Amino acid sequence: MRSRLSAQQRGYDSRWQKARNTWLARHPLCEMCRQRGRPVAATVVDHIVPHHLGDALQSRDINAISAARALFWDSDNWQSLCKPCHDGAKAQEEASGVVRGSDMDGVPLDPASHWR
Repeated sequence: MRSRLSAQQRGYDSRWQKARNTWLARHPLCEMCRQRGRPVAATVVDHIVPHHLGDALQSRDINAISAARALFWDSDNWQSLCKPCHDGAKAQEEASGVVRGSDMDGVPLDPASHWR
């Protein structure tokens, strides 16, 4: 069994931190809370459809890495969440194996329309 790559190895590096900070400045409220009528400050930029970049990198499959990187950096696949929503509701959704707005394999049906 391979050990999990570090956050930096999975793409969460200084470039991501800059993109994250810019995104949160422009989208400061948690999307899931906003949908419930609660204005809560967001602290996490979530990938709506999981990118699985770490798995792709460990597989060394060039096509999988390319697809995962594209999904990682696709801002149409980002949403602002508060930590409780990210670690709670979103994590449960991902663990169920079916992500809203994706087919059964996790492929986005229309990334531009997710939760916006």
